[in-house]
Amino acid sequence: MAFQLPALKYDYKALEPYIDAMTMDIHYNKHHGGYTNNLNAAIEGTSLTALPIEEILKDVSKLSPAVRNNGGGYYNHNLFWEIMSPNGGGRPQGELLNLIEKFFGSFNEFKEKFSNAAATRFGSGWAWLVWSDGSLKVFSTPNQDNPLMDVAEIKGIPILGLDVWEHAYYLKYQNRRPEYIQNFWNVIDWKAVESKLQMAISKL
Repeated sequence: MAFQLPALKYDYKALEPYIDAMTMDIHYNKHHGGYTNNLNAAIEGTSLTALPIEEILKDVSKLSPAVRNNGGGYYNHNLFWEIMSPNGGGRPQGELLNLIEKFFGSFNEFKEKFSNAAATRFGSGWAWLVWSDGSLKVFSTPNQDNPLMDVAEIKGIPILGLDVWEHAYYLKYQNRRPEYIQNFWNVIDWKAVESKLQMAISKL
């Protein structure tokens, strides 16, 4: 297979009480695993099997809905697991904090804007912090779309993403999406986000 389900760096219960073990198990194995398998099936026998996922997504408007949906689901969840940690929470530091304060005024203002983007995304989708045209921007996308795609409202490199599909929170939070969003701040691995920022800056 061209793409593999990446190993988690923590176990299913590591993010409790904020994200429960059963949700982690189902989300990772069934949903992320499903996107991985379906992406491989969608590109089997094509030249796309030789491309990294980022290259596939940048021209996704020319590809099938199966590649768009499952390719987005594969990439988005890879990032989601990477930017969370049982030792997460708190505030960012260094250049990441400086840029957040530069473009949003303060960390609290950024936190409010990001949380609002996640809370107001109608139906299923994602909220993003993205490095775009030399600045940090916050917005949301529907379904499994992301800022790498040529169909995105804002294009750039995502460095933080929050899954607001119901499968990400419904077992624990039911319809209380705002509570799930609030608790997400307790598990963000800011060092991982900082690392993604530095990689994004070096690419653009």
